[in-house]
Amino acid sequence: MQFKYPEILYFLGLLIIPIIVHLFQLQRFVKVPFTNVAFLKKLVLQTRKSSRIKKWLILATRLLLLTAIIIAFAQPYFSNRAITEQSRFFIYLDNSLSTNTDGEKGNLLKVASQEIIENTKEKANYTLLTNDNFYRNKTSFELKDILLNLKNTAKSTNFKDVFLRIATEKNQTKNILISDFQNSNINNIQQLPTNTSFIQLQPQQKENLSVDSIFVNDIGTDNLDVNILIKNQGKAKKDIPIAIFNGEKLINKQLFSIEKNTQKKVVFSVVKTDTFLGKITLNFNDTYSFDNSFYFSINTKSKIKVLNLGDNKSFINRIYTKNEFDLTTATTKNLNYNLIPKQHLIVLNEIENLTETLSNSLINFCKNGGDIIIIPHKNLSINSYNNLFKKLNIGNISSVKNDSLKITSINYKHPILKNVFEKNVTNFQYPFVTKSYNTALKNANTIVSFENKKPLIQQIKINNAAVYWVASPLNKSNSNFVNSPLVVPVFYNIGKQSLQLTKLYYTVTKKTIIDIDKQLSKNEIVTISNTNNSFIPLQQTLQNSVKITTDSQPLKAGIYEIKHQETNIQSIAYNYPKQESLLTFLDSSEENIKFSKSITNTLQNINDENKIQWLWKWFLVLAIVSLLIEILILKFFKS
Repeated sequence: MQFKYPEILYFLGLLIIPIIVHLFQLQRFVKVPFTNVAFLKKLVLQTRKSSRIKKWLILATRLLLLTAIIIAFAQPYFSNRAITEQSRFFIYLDNSLSTNTDGEKGNLLKVASQEIIENTKEKANYTLLTNDNFYRNKTSFELKDILLNLKNTAKSTNFKDVFLRIATEKNQTKNILISDFQNSNINNIQQLPTNTSFIQLQPQQKENLSVDSIFVNDIGTDNLDVNILIKNQGKAKKDIPIAIFNGEKLINKQLFSIEKNTQKKVVFSVVKTDTFLGKITLNFNDTYSFDNSFYFSINTKSKIKVLNLGDNKSFINRIYTKNEFDLTTATTKNLNYNLIPKQHLIVLNEIENLTETLSNSLINFCKNGGDIIIIPHKNLSINSYNNLFKKLNIGNISSVKNDSLKITSINYKHPILKNVFEKNVTNFQYPFVTKSYNTALKNANTIVSFENKKPLIQQIKINNAAVYWVASPLNKSNSNFVNSPLVVPVFYNIGKQSLQLTKLYYTVTKKTIIDIDKQLSKNEIVTISNTNNSFIPLQQTLQNSVKITTDSQPLKAGIYEIKHQETNIQSIAYNYPKQESLLTFLDSSEENIKFSKSITNTLQNINDENKIQWLWKWFLVLAIVSLLIEILILKFFKS
């Protein structure tokens, strides 16, 4: 039992007063002469005994009366918390795209918001965490306004981050997690404190059909093949309508069937155009509707400008072909230095000596975002190269090694080799070199290395640019590396990454880097917009391009335009994350976690646990009963 005003209980000490009064209030008997003395002695003993009992009964009732009144004024109550302690709730409400579907009572997110609103307490304090916002210390009225305006978002939240947020919040009495627990990690959930309630939102349907991805094949005619990969989760489906649009114009449509829990490729042939603003739509009612549309864009791509400086008969000409690259070959003697700032990638292809003028031009090229591949000459001037390395602050060439070495190790995790190999290759014929250079490079990432763990090809990041160092000459007299299957993906991907041209599509909320082949002044900006949204992305103006980075925006799938002032530069497409389409949810029965299915029941139980049961009325009743007992004693108890 707790008290709202415990200081009033000090008045219980005053109960000593009636006790003292009753103990010292002695009744004096008057002696009256009477003949039968024996009878009188017996009567006096009986009278004194009954009088003493009556006094003790009256004392007890009065003490009970005063005690009950004092305790009633102290306002006693039963509760799991003190009356001065405010009820606090931490609520995580999952508003990801997967909660934008129907459950038994309707839309999962809307029903969850409404049930929270209906079970809030006026005097409680609420902290609400969603996937895209955080609201601390809100009243029930403020919480209602937030929930009424809550929308689904493409942003996702890792449960580990939710748990960390809970840990940072102090004085929270109850934590409530409301989610469909899609693709959740049970190991994270076990880290939660014991005062946490889990409420799982369950979609009514367990079938879903979605557009997983697309790719385009140039079949060499006036048409392109648009290959669409459809993913089916659930039973087999027949005669599903699918359509392809260019902007708002319907291009083609067809029907397809798909087996249970499988993927299927659907192909559309479209006419080649300079710009194609593609949209794929599935006309099918299933668990999720957001993944029934898929956007892509085909633009006339700019060619990546590559300058091959040095050997003009090398493998470089076969890799950087004219359909994707604008390759220029020159020697140090006939080089037009005005070409250097216009390039995206420069290959120093076995140049024996780097002049001071060339080194300075290369340094300015790197400062403005250009990438360089350095393939050394078999008789290079180490001093001239170290002069360049020193100015770039990337290290130095230390010595020459004339021993034959095999090239055995591949860094499959390096971004240059991402998605190149389906699995690690261990049984290919190792290429070799007969001469190489030892270096001490700063902040270098190895792509390919020798059998002695020394690097062959390294990447060194320099602000907005990258330098790729090849530790050995690659001419046929020194190495057979150019005949290995490694040479094409390594050098091709280096060239592609020197200018990040737009892809068919991107994913919202995922960090994306796009290079626009356009020269702008430092005060000019580009915007990304469509009919419903417009924002200014993070951007960096380089010498002959603009590097754009998108991360937190956009949040809605669709076709967007990259604009400079009012001029459209390029079209880009964004789609929602594919993991939001998966019908994979945490199974509480298998993981031995107690999940509730009802928000209303959970909140009502929590409110009942924290409910205050006042007892002062019962002590007032006790005081009245004590008073009545005293009256009855005075009236009917004869001493």
